[in-house]
Order: sequence, then C-alpha cells, then structure tokens
Amino acid sequence: MRGAKLGWLLPLLMATPAAAKSIPDREAIARTAQKAMSATGARGLAIATIDRGKVVSVQAFGERNAKGDPLTPHTIMYGASLTKAVFAYSVLRLVDEGKVDLDKPIAGMLTKPLPDYGNLDAYGNWGDLAGDDRWRTITPRIVLNHSTGFANFHFLEPDEKLRIHFDPGSRYGYSGEGIMLLQFGIEKGLGLDAGKEIQRLVFDPLKMPNSSLVWRPDFAANLADGWEIDGKAVPHDERGRVRAAGSMDTTISDLANFAAALVSGQGLSKASRNELLRPGLAIRSRTQFPTLDGDAPAGEQPTGVASSVGLITFTGPQGAAFFRGGHNDSTGNTLVCLEKGQRCVLIMSNDVRAEAAFPMIVRDILGETGAPWRWIFGDMKFV
Repeated sequence: MRGAKLGWLLPLLMATPAAAKSIPDREAIARTAQKAMSATGARGLAIATIDRGKVVSVQAFGERNAKGDPLTPHTIMYGASLTKAVFAYSVLRLVDEGKVDLDKPIAGMLTKPLPDYGNLDAYGNWGDLAGDDRWRTITPRIVLNHSTGFANFHFLEPDEKLRIHFDPGSRYGYSGEGIMLLQFGIEKGLGLDAGKEIQRLVFDPLKMPNSSLVWRPDFAANLADGWEIDGKAVPHDERGRVRAAGSMDTTISDLANFAAALVSGQGLSKASRNELLRPGLAIRSRTQFPTLDGDAPAGEQPTGVASSVGLITFTGPQGAAFFRGGHNDSTGNTLVCLEKGQRCVLIMSNDVRAEAAFPMIVRDILGETGAPWRWIFGDMKFV
C-alpha cells in the first residue's frame, strides 16, 4: 500500500516547478555581460532584472556609438518589436476602460468597409483586401496573438500586395501589418491618437519619461547607434510616425519599469492581466520566421508554446513563463519573465550580434526557464 501511495505521489513531484535560483548580484550580472560581449563581439549591451515584480538591477555595458561614448542605463535605444508588448498593454488598458472589446471585429470600429479606405502609406494597403471578406472576422485578439493571416508586412510579398494567407484565428503567423490594422481601427474608428494613448496609459503612469513612439530632439544627446551582424556601424533612425508595430525609442531604465508592471499586472484588471498569460493559440511552426512556413511535422513542433494577447507563453522547469522580443539589423532585444516570483530578465543591445548570447544571459540570471530559443532564433549558433 505504501508503494501504491508513492506511485500516485511521484507524478505530482515530477510536475512541481523547479526551485527558483536567487537573482545574481550586480557584479555577477556584469561578469555575465562581459562574457556575452567577449563571446559575440557585441559592442553594447544593457540588462535589467525584476524580482517579485520590482526592478532590482539596471546596468549598461560597452559603447553607444562608433566614437566610443559609453552606453548608460539612460541611453536612448531602439525598442523594435518590444513596442508591440507596450501596445498590447495599452490595448488591455482600453479594454478595462470599456473602449475596446478583444473579441469584436475591428470592422465594427470602422465607418466603412476596410478596403474602401484604400492603400494608406501611414498604415497599410487595405485596398488590396477587396474581394476577400475574411478581413471582417479579424478581432483585436486575433491581431495581438498574430493570427491575422497577413505576411509580416505587405512589402515583403513578391508583388508587394497585402493578402490573407490563411483563415484569421486559425494559426500563428507573426505580422506587424496586423498590429497596424488594430492601430488603424483605434485611430480611425474610435478617434483616439495611438501615440497619445500610449503616453497616457503606459509611459506616464509607469514612469517612462524617456520613451516615445516618435523621435524627440532631446534624445540626440544620449543616443545609441547600432552594429550589424558583420560589425558595420549604422546610425539610429529618427522615426517620425507612430507605428505600434515597432517605432518606440526608450531606455533600459524606462523599459524595466514596464517589464515590472507587465509581470506584476500593475495597472490592469485581474481579467486583463490573465489574458497576458492565457495560452490563446498553440504554436505549431518549427521557427518563428519565415512567418508563413506553416505547421511543422508533429514531432518538430515546439511543446507548450502559445501566443497570448501580445506575448508568447511557454511552460518550463520553473513553471509558467512568457517571452517578447525585438529585432532589426542592428538591434537585439528580449524579455523573459517567470510567473513564479514575478521575475524577469530584460536585455537590450544596440548590436545584433549579442543575440547569440541571450540564452546564456537568461540562464545565468534566472536559471533554466525552458524558453523556446530555437523557435525564436532558428538555426542561430548560441554561445
């Protein structure tokens, strides 16, 4: 009988999340950063840590430009697609205010059919969707869990025309164009200015004074340029248009405050906070990019990885967790958070070569999280 009882107990013990390791001190994190920069050749790297929903460490290392000016915690860096997480949070704030419904079609926000707006340089080529009424089914939730059926952007299509590749809501396919559709619905349909709403709902309450979705002249005094994969230095873009898919400039200090709010649920109702961690759509692709590759064979699909409202959720040895990244040719950013202990590592780099060290950095600080690095980065060789 005793053996039978142990037999029932063993699966429960095996399912219990691993004990969390202590967050390393600043000196240990600095050693990890230097190891990452030495291994990858990256010239600039910033790391913030969150524990129990509070920012406990923010540090920057290396250089912000080819002149050798130091990268600091207050240097303006490109947020890239971490902008999408900020936008998702702001949409959830609008849900709490009763202005947006995650599951009502965006078509209902608009005063005329989407294709009738034509092709708008500021948003998207909506006129290309004439003849395919599936756009009528796209909701804010479908946009935020990246299942619109759009390519990442219409200009990546061979003919540069926007089209729907699969039934909206049926599978994951990363799309910045989808994010722009929701921004369009909020601005043209609800009459709200997305940039001003994000300032009101995110940047002001979360104490992010050096964050903006458009270029500000005061950013120039302490600005990070970048380095591409071949080590070429490139200047920082001055983005003059609010694009919820990725126009944010920010600092590691500002964005650490946002990460702490995200993992703790600050500013959100309980229902909206739960949407962030609810695995809404199972991910079945082998890797995140290319975005339209379709389902991998069953044995090659990531296990327990799903898209939620603005995040990628997964379950690892320490339990429920989420991820959000940001990337361009000279930028590598990532945020990995554990629900247990409300712990996060936020990494920003103005040198895309640093991405090869991201798994090592996260592991050194949080322990093994089970983050789906191969799905995120494909065949990259990690250090």
